[in-house]
Amino acid sequence: MPDMLVKLYDLPALKPAIDHQYKQGVTIRRGMTPEKSLVLEWIDEHFTHYWSSEAGVGLSSHPTTVMLAHQGDRILGFACYDTTFKGYFGPTGVDERERGRGIGTALLLKCLHEMRNAGYMYAIIGWAGPVEYYEKTVGAMVIPDAEPPGSYRGLLGTDAIFNDGAPSETFVAHH
Repeated sequence: MPDMLVKLYDLPALKPAIDHQYKQGVTIRRGMTPEKSLVLEWIDEHFTHYWSSEAGVGLSSHPTTVMLAHQGDRILGFACYDTTFKGYFGPTGVDERERGRGIGTALLLKCLHEMRNAGYMYAIIGWAGPVEYYEKTVGAMVIPDAEPPGSYRGLLGTDAIFNDGAPSETFVAHH
């Protein structure tokens, strides 16, 4: 999965995606620090500890950089920016049972618009899974030679992914 680049000065409008969710009873908003343990527990349950670690950073910053989708007290999805690295979008995820409703798109657009409002002109979608989705939805482009993404090399527990099974220290020591 490669990293991708998005031009933040050429994004689709945010309001239609947010309005669509509102009509379905779904709220898309910035997460709040007091929700941190609830949100991280939900991410652990539905996704990975790596993602909850990244979201933890976003929920500890001011303002927070984690957007939530929820219906009442039920979390449906989340999206982050500026968590692993400055200028990065992700991780993001929607409950499997809620996919196909546009929730992920609303979260994506909310984050990217917030990044543009913070002064960024470009964003990197780190380790982008559905490349075609990001190309179609926000005009993202694959960054050449960014697979596997160099930004995650040496990440503990991922040796087989990034270093052909070599210890992380091998990458760090030689690069």
